[in-house]
Amino acid sequence: MSTMNMIQAVRSGLEVMLERDRQVCVFGEDVGYFGGVFRATQGLQQRFGTHRVFDTPLAEGGIVGVAIGMGMNGLRPVPEIQFSDYMYPAFDQITNELAKLRYRSGGEWTAPVTIRAPSGGGIRGGLFHSQSPEAYFTHTAGLCVVMPSNPRDAKGLLVSSIECDDPVIFFEPKRLYRGAFDGDPEHVPPWRDQPEADVPDGYYRTPLGQAAIVRPGEDVTVVTWGTMVHVASAAINESEVDAELIDVRTLAPLDLPTIVQSVEKTGRCIVVHEAPRTCGFGAEVVALVQQHCFWNLEAPIVRVTGWDTPFPHAQEWQYMPSRERIASAMRSALAV
Repeated sequence: MSTMNMIQAVRSGLEVMLERDRQVCVFGEDVGYFGGVFRATQGLQQRFGTHRVFDTPLAEGGIVGVAIGMGMNGLRPVPEIQFSDYMYPAFDQITNELAKLRYRSGGEWTAPVTIRAPSGGGIRGGLFHSQSPEAYFTHTAGLCVVMPSNPRDAKGLLVSSIECDDPVIFFEPKRLYRGAFDGDPEHVPPWRDQPEADVPDGYYRTPLGQAAIVRPGEDVTVVTWGTMVHVASAAINESEVDAELIDVRTLAPLDLPTIVQSVEKTGRCIVVHEAPRTCGFGAEVVALVQQHCFWNLEAPIVRVTGWDTPFPHAQEWQYMPSRERIASAMRSALAV
């Protein structure tokens, strides 16, 4: 067991799988000699060689296209897209080729590709380096979509993703990478000094499709993922609301039974995510909760989300859901 931040946990997961399975290879823009823009792959090329950890041109469509071919021919590629915003040039390859390969071939072909991509805001990245595009990929049948909220889950979920025979989009909240924040001091989260966790050194798996109950409670259910797990936890602690906090961890497939069981108990539900509100993945969660928990609901379901605007550079702390906005949503649900 070692104490790791999320960057170290991701690197450890890649290292374990590169060592365990010679079919695993890691590649992307600057991931080799440089070790990645966030240093998630630092030292891997030196250990495993340039044929298994290598740099690519700045061509996301080419990166994913090569990964598909590798996966079809027995390898387990783990390409990195440097920022999740850069996935759009590869959108056709991901949604029309990678996601549909097993279906269109009648199960004859699979492409066990895990696409890693840093996601979300909080690092002053501006509108082209701070987006949260998970809803685009949860909408596409054939893809698993994963977003961990802590180092232990990051490693375990990454191992499970690489071993999965279906393609996985693995979003890594970069605001959580090292737990250090350079934003407005008023918005520095209370977990700033707690960016690390105890993580097993060797091989282990965290199952895909299984949510985690971060905090049990009786009054209201808060459903979220990624960075917002920590923001919601802080809001719950500061407001002293007896809320049950669920980290979905895997958006597709979604662990609906855990959410339904919680909402049936509490009778109230808040859904929180950093992406824009309209057609965000939270809308799907709301629809499912409404369908399955209608007779148990004591108040309307509330969403706390990013705004329906491009991600702003100067007002990113106002754009992202805050402890205050989440606490206000919980109070409004409990007031009904």
